[in-house]
Amino acid sequence: MLDFDDRPWGRWEEYLNEPGYRVKRIIVNPGQRLSLQKHRLRSEHWAIAKGSGKFTLDGDRTEVSVGDAVFIPKGGIHRIENDGDEFLVIIETQLGICEEDDIERLEDDYGRS
Repeated sequence: MLDFDDRPWGRWEEYLNEPGYRVKRIIVNPGQRLSLQKHRLRSEHWAIAKGSGKFTLDGDRTEVSVGDAVFIPKGGIHRIENDGDEFLVIIETQLGICEEDDIERLEDDYGRS
């Protein structure tokens, strides 16, 4: 593991960070959700590895569970919510310019901007 960060909603762990792509494991605690956000410089592929939840992309909300995969294009407004009682684990592959500060939060339960 290269890097990690504990967040109010759970934790992310970085496993690969190469020019043009980055791979993380995202763990969302039960009852928590990520901010509603978008990225200018990267797209993302999310594979649901454990648990279930509700995924939102550009206003469309769908149920996701183990084995599901979603694609988030550059500029796509997205969030995921763990409405279950176990951890929601996502394997995230970022493509493009993969800098941690390439995040624009549109709504956030924890008061972050």
